[in-house]
Order: sequence, then C-alpha cells, then structure tokens
Amino acid sequence: MGLILIVIVVGLAVWLLTQNRETGKSLFANPVVAEGETPLEILSKRYARGEIDREEFEARKRDLS
Repeated sequence: MGLILIVIVVGLAVWLLTQNRETGKSLFANPVVAEGETPLEILSKRYARGEIDREEFEARKRDLS
C-alpha cells in the first residue's frame, strides 16, 4: 500500500513539473520560438520583451552577422 502511494506521488510530481498550466504544454518546450523564425527575429523579440538590454542585443546581433 505504501509503495503504491509513493509511486502515485512521484508520478504526480513529475507530471506537475513538466506541465505549463496556461497551455498544457511541457515547460521544457520553447513556446516563444515560432517555427521558421530566424535567429535575428528571435533576438529582436527578446530585446522587445526586455529580456536583454541594448548592449547585449547589439553584441549578439554582431555575432549573428
């Protein structure tokens, strides 16, 4: 009985850790990257969202060129 409970709890924990509550998709999937986007488009979106500052944006942009 105790072993079954442990298996259920561990299974539930794994499921909860891999699910995104809003979309139902795995947290390990990258929902931000649309299929067919170029690296520069992805970089521009990250800058627009404020994830990176101008200095980092320009440095990465140079790396892509």
